[in-house]
Amino acid sequence: MLPLDPTADIGRRAWVPCPRCQDHQGCGTCLDGRTCGDHWRYLLSNKGSVLHLQCPNCTHLWAWESGFGAGGRTDG
Repeated sequence: MLPLDPTADIGRRAWVPCPRCQDHQGCGTCLDGRTCGDHWRYLLSNKGSVLHLQCPNCTHLWAWESGFGAGGRTDG
């Protein structure tokens, strides 16, 4: 298991399902699309609309295309 990234800050969080541990499954709050106090991810950085995340539960690192902000859009 990886250690937490040294830049991980509880003040920078995102509510995105972890593709590895899927710990949000069965959580009523997550299923309702609400901000869950248990199933958040560290938001390490972003480049345009791509978020770089780490799960505090399993420490998995991944990038996720949010579709918000700069980048990720095409004309038309």
